Amino acid sequence: MSELAIDFQDTATAFADKSDTELQEKYRLFRMMNSPFLNAISTGAAKFALGLGLPVEGLIKRTIYEQFCGGETIEECQLVIERLGKAGIGTILDYSVEGKTKELEFDETKAEIMRTVERAKNDPNIPFAVFKVSGIAPLGTLERMSSKKKLDAKSQMKCEAIHARVEEICSLAHRLGQPVFIDAEESWIQDAIDRMANEMMAKFNVGRAIVFNTVQLYRKDRLQFLRDSRKLAKREGFVLGMKLVRGAYMEKERERAAEMGYDSPIQPDKESTDADYDAAVDYCLSHLDEIAFVAGTHNEASTRRLVEQLHDQNVPPKHPHVNFSQLYGMSDNLSYVLAKHGYNVSKYVPYGPVKDAVPYLIRRAEENTSTAGQVSRELVLLEREMERRRRK
Repeated sequence: MSELAIDFQDTATAFADKSDTELQEKYRLFRMMNSPFLNAISTGAAKFALGLGLPVEGLIKRTIYEQFCGGETIEECQLVIERLGKAGIGTILDYSVEGKTKELEFDETKAEIMRTVERAKNDPNIPFAVFKVSGIAPLGTLERMSSKKKLDAKSQMKCEAIHARVEEICSLAHRLGQPVFIDAEESWIQDAIDRMANEMMAKFNVGRAIVFNTVQLYRKDRLQFLRDSRKLAKREGFVLGMKLVRGAYMEKERERAAEMGYDSPIQPDKESTDADYDAAVDYCLSHLDEIAFVAGTHNEASTRRLVEQLHDQNVPPKHPHVNFSQLYGMSDNLSYVLAKHGYNVSKYVPYGPVKDAVPYLIRRAEENTSTAGQVSRELVLLEREMERRRRK
């Protein structure tokens, strides 16, 4: 394949499985999300209405939920799994229930995550499973674990329960040969997550990558963390699994640093984040026999750059250590075009009860509005495809 053969502006491929009606609905939703004012009103109204117990779940499900989620249950996601699979795109089932606080709720979430691992077994359309440690753990305990403060007896019990849940999920993934991502979270709880991820990789990644940790390259220290992780893996004899993302908690990180008077862990500007992201990809490519990695990005320049590097280095598109990933409902021009050219690509497909998924959806709407240009780019592509169809 020549370097210029891949066209991420190919809207006919990007939206091939969308009907005219689906295209128009998606366009209307992104138009609303592109307006900070309308977006603020709609997300605020959703919080308010749900807080009062008003019957708005149906409306949410028919609009923003349908665009960004696969369904309320694993079974409801089947149509999305099949639809993506026909285009050569994998599904990553992401149980998006957040904000639970009780041990019983954490155990229920762990059981559901394990069901996603089991559902993925032997299904080529589901290449990875995923979970967030905060979904199965109290935030306060994760924060205390990360600060390395001495834990009291109650916190120690919670710590042991967290560790047991993480190991149970990773152990199942290992037994089934089903890779699983551990998502990255806020910096003040990430150290505990990193330590557990490293322990799970040392235990289960002998010979192949089953457990993947995640690095957020908008943090100033993560490129070095990636290098240190590879050295640890080499020393302890396991394959490093790593998902590379830019990050999702920038405003929250900066606000907390300012409030508490410590140095922000976030890069000073987007250019620095982009530079570290590209350097992380380069590092993984230069150690491809030791690192299995996933380029989790909606950035077209980064995606094109990696495709060109794979081409230049004669790395086949289906190399098992190189994967691309985007969120369901976003950047179809990347996912569908990559799949058309034979690359390993998958979509994060969140699912769960509408009411429980609302925090995720509101965060997604707010993130998309604050991500300079992302929604505008989606709108341009949608407009172009609608115009192309009108001219046919």
